[in-house]
Amino acid sequence: MKDFIRPELRNAAWRARELLVGLTVTGFAVWFLLSAQGILFWSGLPAVPLGLAMVALGIQRLRFRTDGDGPGVVQITEAQIAYFGPLEGGAVSVKTLAEIALDPRGTPDHWRLREADGTTLHIPVNAAGADALLDAFAQLPGFRAEPMLAAMNARGAGIVEVWRRDGTKPPADHRLVSCG
Repeated sequence: MKDFIRPELRNAAWRARELLVGLTVTGFAVWFLLSAQGILFWSGLPAVPLGLAMVALGIQRLRFRTDGDGPGVVQITEAQIAYFGPLEGGAVSVKTLAEIALDPRGTPDHWRLREADGTTLHIPVNAAGADALLDAFAQLPGFRAEPMLAAMNARGAGIVEVWRRDGTKPPADHRLVSCG
């Protein structure tokens, strides 16, 4: 079966897997609502908002995912983010993170994770396993994915701060902040 699907299409479908599942659930739910009776009709009612939520989550994850062919590997284990790169690496605890920023000055762009004690870890946005960072960051108080996704799509010369623990929020218009 694998041989009948082009590798590019298979990879694209895998990257969009949550979106495809959400569309499938929503499609079946709408079909049940329009054509079924009895229990299938009633099962379609809660499945529509569930499917739409899965579509929204899938779109968000699809926007965050990269091809994963960058330098190094990201591993997340029990609220610890580790990066193993060809030239550098390290680990930070999600619980002690003080700041998350996107630094577009390197090649490739990289996430700058800074702990409260000043320990800083730089992770290329396209490192293998970097798509799991979204789930790790979601644990942080006040974290919102939209500023992070907007920073990934913006192009500029300075560092974009997307989250800070001390309660101050990144700029609402996602302007580039000065390099620190």
